[in-house]
Amino acid sequence: MKLVIVTTVEEFQKDVLKLFKNANIENFSSSDIDGYKNSSSILKASNWFSGEKYGNESHLFFSFTEDEYINVLFSLIKEFNANMETLNPIKAVVVPIEKWI
Repeated sequence: MKLVIVTTVEEFQKDVLKLFKNANIENFSSSDIDGYKNSSSILKASNWFSGEKYGNESHLFFSFTEDEYINVLFSLIKEFNANMETLNPIKAVVVPIEKWI
């Protein structure tokens, strides 16, 4: 069993839900998060409100699942990212689980 963690901007939330379904990952959790990117100092200096931080509404999904489902999910995410037209790809990581109850 492993932990798969997926992050995406709000725009692709429904797409991630479909990817999980197509990978046969039926049990998962999600949370709303704010995503940030560090911008260059030039952009900060040109911003009237340079002290403010602007985050993107994003989502985090995670599931404790088996390798076979994770492999399918990663293939689906790679295919999805290859066909997108934005600079915000879906990102995913896998964390091995040593023990569980």
